[in-house]
This record gives sequence, C-alpha cells and structure tokens, in this order.
Amino acid sequence: MINRVSVWLNENEMGTVVRSEPLTGGSINRASRLVLDRGPALVLKENDGMPEDFFTAEAAGLAALQQTGSVRTPEVVHVESDYILLEDLGQSSKSESFWQELGTALATLHSNQQAKFGFPLDNYCGATRQVNTLSSDGYTFFAEYRLMTLARQADDAGLLDRALTRRIESLCSRLDQLIPAQPAALLHGDLWSGNIHCCETGQAAVIDPAAYYGWPEAELAMTQLFGQFDGAFYEAYQATAKIEPDWSDRADLYNLYHLLNHLLMFGGSYLAPINETIKRYAN
Repeated sequence: MINRVSVWLNENEMGTVVRSEPLTGGSINRASRLVLDRGPALVLKENDGMPEDFFTAEAAGLAALQQTGSVRTPEVVHVESDYILLEDLGQSSKSESFWQELGTALATLHSNQQAKFGFPLDNYCGATRQVNTLSSDGYTFFAEYRLMTLARQADDAGLLDRALTRRIESLCSRLDQLIPAQPAALLHGDLWSGNIHCCETGQAAVIDPAAYYGWPEAELAMTQLFGQFDGAFYEAYQATAKIEPDWSDRADLYNLYHLLNHLLMFGGSYLAPINETIKRYAN
C-alpha cells in the first residue's frame, strides 16, 4: 500500500515519504502519519477488506461537512477504493475554549437543513453500511433506515431473537409519540469522543463522519453514549441552537441505533443495553 501511495505522491509532485509513523485510536482501519521530504505530513488510512465505496463515502461526508464552514475537518488529498489520504491536523492539548467552540460549531452545522432526511449516497457508520435513502418523513426514516435495517441484519445473523426484533418494530410504530418533530439537519453521524480531534492549534476538529441529514437530538445523544462531553460543549450548543431542554431524556432511544450497530460489529455484549432500552420505552 505505502508503495502505491508513494508513487501517487511522486507523480503529483507532493514529495517522497521519508518516514511512516503508526497512529492509534481506530478499530477498523490502519492509520499512519506520512512524513514527506518536503511539505506537510499527511495521514493515510487504509483497509483492503472493506467495500469499494468505503473511503469514497467518507470523503463525501467530509466534503459535505466542510462545505458548511462550521466544523473543522481534515482536507481530503486523495482517495481510492482501499485508502484515503488526508491532511494531517497535528495534535496538541485542548485550548480553554475547546469544548465551547465545538458546541457552537456543531450547532452551526445543524443549522444546515433540507426538506428530506438521508444523504445522496449510502455510507458507513463504523464498518456497517448506513442506508441513507431520502425520505420526507423523519419518523419513517429513523424507523426503517436506522432501527429496523440493523435489527433485521442482527436477526438474520442470530444476534437478536425474533421476539426482540418484533418489539423493536412495535417501538418504531410509536416514534411519533416519543420524539418531537425536528428538521432534517446535517449531522456528523458518529459523534463520539473518539471522533473528536484536538489539532496542533489546540482547536477542535471532527473526523470519521457518517454524515447524513437527520434529527439534531440524535447527534447529541451519541455524544453521551460512551461518556458525556464536557459541560461547556452542551451549554454552547444550547445557547446557539435553542434545542429542547429535555432532549437528553430521549438519548437512549436515539442511541438504540448505535447499540444495534455495535451488536453487529462487536457481538453479544451489547444485547443487554438493547433490552434495557426497549423495556424503558415499551408500552
């Protein structure tokens, strides 16, 4: 892989790789920092075991976020079916305003809205294909293309029993009673702490998107799934977006999507929290 990347860099007069430094943090792709003999370093993410559109979908998500001018993302330098080459944002300790600026930036991102939920193409949340078929109804979109698509996959894989799948389907029929109407806003789509990056400047950036137009509350819910972000983040978001103050009461319901995704990717340890969530919101 590095040989092919080196050839592309030389052909495009971007320099020669003098050193490759492995990067940690991801669980799906191999990542490394490429130090060049001239110009800034680059980040290489590679995986020859994923579908051909895996990295092109990531590039499309990064482009969509970047076009809003709201959140910092790495520039895409080059993408092929088995790798993506990105701007190296560097790394440092968080500035005092890190979380506040991120909260404001995310609220600004969510101000980019459209009539339909979804995205022009399917992409990936982790290693799982994320279906983004456009829909004019947010409840239908979340029920069919978030919860039920993954529930059926888990059922087929023997990870969910049929009774539990039916309970998820029943829950989907009541979403309009549990979730307030919200616009279709541009989301990062996989916003947990591992996808927040502190740049060399001490400022925040977001990486590894699973971008689509969806409910803003669902994005905020994801920030709480594996431990909450700093309080300054939520305060800044609230000040800019004026979101419903009780949004976190619904976080577990939104996060059922990500729990189902983790069940598919990592196995049965996620079955217990799925059961608990369904019990909480059952009739």
